[in-house]
Amino acid sequence: MTQSILTICYLFASITFILGLKMLSNPLTARKGNLVAAVGMTVAILGTIFLYRDEETGNNLHNYGWIFSALIIGAIVGTLAAKKVKMTAMPEMVSLFNGMGGACAALISIVEFLHISHQIHNGADAAYISAIRPTVMIILTGLIIGAVSFAGSMVAWGKLNGKVKDLSFTGQNILNLLVLATTIGLAVWLVVHPEQRWMMVVILVLALCYGIFFVLPIGGADMPVVISLLNSFTGVAAACGGFLYDNKVMLTGGILVGAAGTLLTILMCKAMNRSLKNVLIGSFGASAQTASGTAVQGHHKEISVADSAMLMAYANKVMIVPGYGLAVAQAQHICHELEELLSQKGVTVKYAIHPVAGRMPGHMNVLLAEADVDYEVLLEMEDANDEFKTCDVVLILGANDVVNPAAKTDPASPIYGMPILDVELAKTVIINKRSMKPGYAGIENELFFKPKSSMLFGDAKKVLQNLVTEIKAI
Repeated sequence: MTQSILTICYLFASITFILGLKMLSNPLTARKGNLVAAVGMTVAILGTIFLYRDEETGNNLHNYGWIFSALIIGAIVGTLAAKKVKMTAMPEMVSLFNGMGGACAALISIVEFLHISHQIHNGADAAYISAIRPTVMIILTGLIIGAVSFAGSMVAWGKLNGKVKDLSFTGQNILNLLVLATTIGLAVWLVVHPEQRWMMVVILVLALCYGIFFVLPIGGADMPVVISLLNSFTGVAAACGGFLYDNKVMLTGGILVGAAGTLLTILMCKAMNRSLKNVLIGSFGASAQTASGTAVQGHHKEISVADSAMLMAYANKVMIVPGYGLAVAQAQHICHELEELLSQKGVTVKYAIHPVAGRMPGHMNVLLAEADVDYEVLLEMEDANDEFKTCDVVLILGANDVVNPAAKTDPASPIYGMPILDVELAKTVIINKRSMKPGYAGIENELFFKPKSSMLFGDAKKVLQNLVTEIKAI
C-alpha cells in the first residue's frame, strides 16, 4: 500500500515537471510553471522520506534529523541567495547552482561505488561481479558527467564574475581530447574490473580536469551556450542517479533537464553559427587570441539626449535593442516607462531580442519580463530583422557584439558568420554605451562609425531617465 502511494507521488511529480517545463515557454506563465514544478518536487521529496521502503530489509529511511537539517539549511541559503542576487549576477548564480547539481550527482556515484566496492572486497563471488557491471557503468557515467558539469560550471562562474580569465594554448584541443578519451577508457576498464576501486579516484580527477580545460578557453561572448550545455550535462547526470536507484521521478526530471538543455544548446549554437563539436572539444569561441584589433576604425559622432528624444518622439516606429549594459544599469523599468510614453504619443515601439544577448540564455527576456514588458512586443532575431528597414530609430542599450557588422564583413573576426541584428537597415541608429570600449568578445564594433550611427554616452538608467524627461516636455 505504501509503495503504491509513493508511486502515485512520483507520477504526480513527473506530470508537474512536464507541465512546469511547458509553462516556462511563455513569460506570462513561467512563474506559475516554476511553482507547479516546485510543488511536484516537494511531494516527491516528502514521499521518498516518509514512504520509501528498502526492498531487502523493508525498513524506512532513518536519520531524519540529518535529512531535515540539510533540507532546512539548503532552503534558507538558497532563498536568501536568490532574493539578494542582482539581475546582472543571475548568470553566475545559474552556473553556481548548476555546478552544485553536478557535484551532487558525482557524490551519489562515489557513495554507491564505494558501497559496491565494499561488497566485492568482503568476498563477493564472480557471479556478483558480473551482475553489477551494468550498475558500475551507470555509476561511472554519472560520476564523469557530474564531475565535468561541476568543474566546468565553477570555471564558468569565475569567468562571469571576472575572477577567471580565458586561457588557451597550442595543442589545447588535442590535450582535451586525450584527457576525455583516457577518462572514458579507464571507466570502461573499471567496469570490467570493478574490484580496482582506486581507479575511481583517477577517473574523478581526470573528469574534473576535463571540465576545467574545456571551459577555460571559451570566450565570454559565448558563455550562454556553455551554460546551456553544462545544464544539460547536469540533467543527464541526475538521470543516471534515477537509473541507479530505479527512481522514476529522478529519472524523469533528469531526462527533461538534459533534453531541454541539449535542445537549447543546439539552438544557441545555431544562433552563434557555431558547431556543437567545437563546444565539446573546447575551442568554441576562443576569441582571446584571435580577436580583431581594437584600433579605432574611424570617427564616431555623438548625439545629445534632447536630439535623441526629438527623433524618437516624432518617429513612426522605434526598435529597442537591449543588452548587458541595460542589465548592469538595472534600467529595465525606466526602459519600459520610455516605451509606454512613446506609445502614448502614437509611436510603435518593439524590442529586438538576440538569442545570446546578455550572459545566459533568455537573459534579456527575463530582464524585461521583470519590468512587465508585454511579451507581444518582444521580437526574436529573425522577426526583428524583417522590421528594421521600416524603423525610423533603433535605440541600442548596452548591446555590442550582437549588432556588430564584423560578423558579416570581416572573415578575420572571431564572430564572423554569427547571425546578428541588422540594425543598419533602420534610418537612424542611436547607441547608448558608457564608453567606446569593446564588448564582451573584446573586439571593435564598426557599427559605431557608420554614417547612420550616433553615440549617446552614459549610464543606461540615467540616459533613459533623461530621455523620458525630454520626451514629456515635447
